[in-house]
Amino acid sequence: MTKEDGIPSSSSKTPLHPVYTVTNIQNKVRVLDGTKVTYASWVRLFKVHALGHDVLSHIDGTDAPAKTHESYASWVKIDAHVLQWIYGTLSDELLPRVLEDESTAREAWLRVENIFNNNKGARATALKAEFNAIRLENFPSLEAYWQRLRELAGMLKDVDAADSDRRLVIQLVRGLPSEYDTVASYINQITPSFETARSMLELELHRKSSRDEPAMALAALAAPPPE
Repeated sequence: MTKEDGIPSSSSKTPLHPVYTVTNIQNKVRVLDGTKVTYASWVRLFKVHALGHDVLSHIDGTDAPAKTHESYASWVKIDAHVLQWIYGTLSDELLPRVLEDESTAREAWLRVENIFNNNKGARATALKAEFNAIRLENFPSLEAYWQRLRELAGMLKDVDAADSDRRLVIQLVRGLPSEYDTVASYINQITPSFETARSMLELELHRKSSRDEPAMALAALAAPPPE
């Protein structure tokens, strides 16, 4: 049996392990930064991918085969690939905190976990303060405002301080300026899901834009010509 770069050749009688078919892990698992991609989301994506490629045992705490076992050499190579997946899906800020020499995939997995499990209380307090103070007027668009609320909700979940969907809707409405009072009052009455509330606000924004455009056009026509 011949090998190149640790990958069994196609002529080998041993079937190619699924781990070797991945050429770019970032096409499968998004880069973890703790904000746009939360730790909880990254874990879910990574585990699904690991299960589909038959390497979940390399991160879930399953014991490695004994060094004297015939499968150990193959296990080491596969584990190195899973370790590369972990390193390859960490942000530039997180990678130096996780990268170590002579590490197994499981050890690196636990280092990532520890980063997001440390100081949960203090992090939850800071995130709650930002969540409660968020206002649409501080963002360039409704989309940016909604996205930040979503990010904060995900980060709060990572520190075991997740809010209910209803609480997200309340904060979404509370941060709106007065021109949204009518739709905000309606949202509070019918208590929709967070996604439905977002759609209602988008429709209201579209209605306002459609109403304002003719007025702006008339104002432009009525303006005196430049000298």
